[in-house]
Amino acid sequence: MDEPGPAASGATLVETVMAAIRQRIAARTLMPGSRLPSIRAMAKSMQVSKSTVVEAYERLAAEGAIRSRPGSGFFAAGQLAPLSLAQIGPRLDRAVDPLWISRQSLEAGEEMLKPGCGWLPASWMPQAALRRALRAAARADDGALADYGTPLGLPPLRQLLARRMAEHGVETSPDQIMLTDCGTQAIDLLCRFLLEPGDAVLVDDPCYFNFHALLRAHQAKVVGVPYTPSGPDIELFAQALAEHRPRLYITNSGIHNPTGAILSPVTAHRLLKLADQAELTIIEDDIFADFEHSPAPRLAAFDGLQRDWMEGLTDLKIATTFGGTRLSSELVLGLLKDGSYRKHVEQLRARLSRAMAETAGRLKMMGIVPWIDQPAGMFLWCRLPDGIDAAKVARHALSDDVVLAPGNAFSLSHTAGRFMRFNVAQCADERILRALEKAMEK
Repeated sequence: MDEPGPAASGATLVETVMAAIRQRIAARTLMPGSRLPSIRAMAKSMQVSKSTVVEAYERLAAEGAIRSRPGSGFFAAGQLAPLSLAQIGPRLDRAVDPLWISRQSLEAGEEMLKPGCGWLPASWMPQAALRRALRAAARADDGALADYGTPLGLPPLRQLLARRMAEHGVETSPDQIMLTDCGTQAIDLLCRFLLEPGDAVLVDDPCYFNFHALLRAHQAKVVGVPYTPSGPDIELFAQALAEHRPRLYITNSGIHNPTGAILSPVTAHRLLKLADQAELTIIEDDIFADFEHSPAPRLAAFDGLQRDWMEGLTDLKIATTFGGTRLSSELVLGLLKDGSYRKHVEQLRARLSRAMAETAGRLKMMGIVPWIDQPAGMFLWCRLPDGIDAAKVARHALSDDVVLAPGNAFSLSHTAGRFMRFNVAQCADERILRALEKAMEK
């Protein structure tokens, strides 16, 4: 494949060639010891003179990025460059790719509105209960404040979580539970434990966008399966199993992100039969359980937790993160044990339902149609009017201090260009709709 021609960005031709080689090294398409294209081939590919390529190669060799072997050519240096996720894969909609959405949301100042982010506003959180938990933690012994936690995590919290999982039909013991700092860390740990570079992994299309970024970091072959209102398309799921022989399938079977769909029992049963036949491991990301109006099927409840990986995972956690802090676990334990938590969650579900109805109604007036009517949780997956590209809308809205989440950031196949995910808990400000309407008109 030809490299893009020199960009009109002020870079010299030599610098453009150097940047192209650095990009290949960062993306791992040029591994240590790999031979670079010949000077003639690179010149033709980049549409520059051979002398330009010679100078670029010489400069890269002086930096230590590549090495010259007289009579043999130039080769990528033996030391591997730091992994650059931004350079992996095609640069489609780079301005609004998954990492862009995350960074814009996480780094946004107080003036930014974030209907594209994936969390609740701070004012929607149980602030009083959090402060009580903090005060209780401050009175704990010195070890709780400063010591490392055990590899599996705080035993009383694991016991409480085991009981809560049983409420969803997932029978497990505290010894089968490992605490991590977040869901992404848990999935990363499993990917480190189970994957080798090049292994195939199935994801929903669309799916939570950070699955894409995380799996790219593990150099996995990511395969998307179209998602329907009742779960993955089972016929296409079976085809993907036969064609790619994947190692893992990562999904949300409860409230699906970004669509808000719920896995049906029939689809779950067929899915597990296929997974069993293919010896496929399923990672079920289930962070929205407390938002459900009624419990949805859980794949772990149907299939059980059959594998005993805790010893290996414990060793890997120690090797990669050593030990988590006890303090954060003590805080979570205190919060979950507080009698006000369940009442808070009930109020939160009602508040989300009202926000869902209000946001859906306002969006419909603009010709933006929800994919599922009144889903549980906080996400509305919506189709924009004909002829409107969500990525372009997101770029324009950013200039008005609004961070949106366009559909192709969630879609591996980039077939969701007319879709947008809205966090209804973050959509109350009228400026969001004004910015959205303005961006759609451009």
